[in-house]
Amino acid sequence: MTELSLPAQAYLLACDVDRERLPDRERAALLVRGAALTDLVLRGLVADADGRPVVTGTGGTGHLVLDDLLDALAADPHRRWRSWIRRDARGTLQSVEAQLDAAGVISLRTSHVLGLFPRRRPVVRDRASVDQLKALVRNAFEATEVDSRTAALAALVATAELNTVISRQERRRHRARIKELGERAGKAVPALQKVLSEVRAARTAAVAAASGGGG
Repeated sequence: MTELSLPAQAYLLACDVDRERLPDRERAALLVRGAALTDLVLRGLVADADGRPVVTGTGGTGHLVLDDLLDALAADPHRRWRSWIRRDARGTLQSVEAQLDAAGVISLRTSHVLGLFPRRRPVVRDRASVDQLKALVRNAFEATEVDSRTAALAALVATAELNTVISRQERRRHRARIKELGERAGKAVPALQKVLSEVRAARTAAVAAASGGGG
């Protein structure tokens, strides 16, 4: 797991390993996108400038997803963090999936919903390694010393409310610690939190409208 980028690790943690699926692809895409931005910050290649991510370092990372994002940031330095979380999040998710599949970390299978709509199902080849990654993240909420990458991953996972990694009760208990870890991770974490809140609000409104609650 140590050689994987932060967005790749976030993707694996978002997978339901037992059911061989990726629940809530929209949320997973936003998480992976936030993790990619955070990874660039931790590598010293991107920094905050008045609420916008700007490229500050030179050279690539060796990870195609991160380097593509780095090029995009350099070409358009005027967008705010929240805009970059949303922008092409689905494309980033698909790129991470394809790379993990090519590397043999996962195997992508295609099933069809109602026999018509294709759906990708990730099969994690080494479940034990994902369990180890989950344990590493959980430990970050209580350990006195945590490296920057693990702190960032833990903050991202908690922000995305991945209950298979940290439950709602645990998030409440570790609220102060989660905030502390998030502050170490940089501006992408609070931006992700705001975007996910907007997504949840939009879904709630859509359900209310569909059930007649909007009138």
